[in-house]
Amino acid sequence: MSNNSKYWIVTDLDGTLMDENYDISPAKNTLNLLAELNIPVIPCTSKTASEVRYFRDENGLLDPFIVENGAAVYGPIENSSSEWELILGTRYKELRTVLMNISQKVNYHLTPLNDLNQNQIFDLTGLSEQGIKRALDRQWSVPFLNPPNEVFEKVKLLCKSYEVHVFKGNRMSHLLSNKSHKGEAVNKLKLHLQNKDVKIIALGDSQNDLPLLEYADISIVIPGPNGPNKYLKNGIDNGNFKLANAPHAKGWSNSVQDVINNIIDLKC
Repeated sequence: MSNNSKYWIVTDLDGTLMDENYDISPAKNTLNLLAELNIPVIPCTSKTASEVRYFRDENGLLDPFIVENGAAVYGPIENSSSEWELILGTRYKELRTVLMNISQKVNYHLTPLNDLNQNQIFDLTGLSEQGIKRALDRQWSVPFLNPPNEVFEKVKLLCKSYEVHVFKGNRMSHLLSNKSHKGEAVNKLKLHLQNKDVKIIALGDSQNDLPLLEYADISIVIPGPNGPNKYLKNGIDNGNFKLANAPHAKGWSNSVQDVINNIIDLKC
């Protein structure tokens, strides 16, 4: 990855580049085009590092990646099989203790993903046995089953006193340190690569993408089959976020192609 890249595509995965079946096939040609143009594609996701490494290998991506909703950033060391890392988050064990304390205070059992058995996780995610193993390799955040909305609002109110925050995704919620979020992770990556002037083209679909979309220079919301996430509608309505014209990989591909055609100098 060139430290002089003029543009980065920074993208969420689940619900954005991937559909509910983890299919990205409508975006394959666009990914190939981005590789030809030397435009980095940087996953920025709630997934674990183990999951993203597997995803990158499967799809030929070579650029840095942001995991666990911005809690850590990893990238390849040139001419080495090793990686560098930037840690923004708090360890899983500490965050799990916080989640249990909040659970007691709201009088509702907040169930971590890692407490479910394999069949329950399969029913929730559809992941294979190896996929489940990668998903449970949590280091810097605690995903938990989405509680009712009234409980979630109570949880949010308690977060400040524990120096954490929560985001609600499509399949589950996530608890992490308030020092880590997707926007801050991108900023740390820019500083690490000494490329403070790079323009960020961000794509996301749910509440946990809001810090990324608010940070980016060009922000694109990918809708679900029933329209955009309610937490992102305000940004769409006030013109800060663009709305893709189709769900998942198809909308992702169309939006990125539009950016390439209308904005980016193809010599970047």
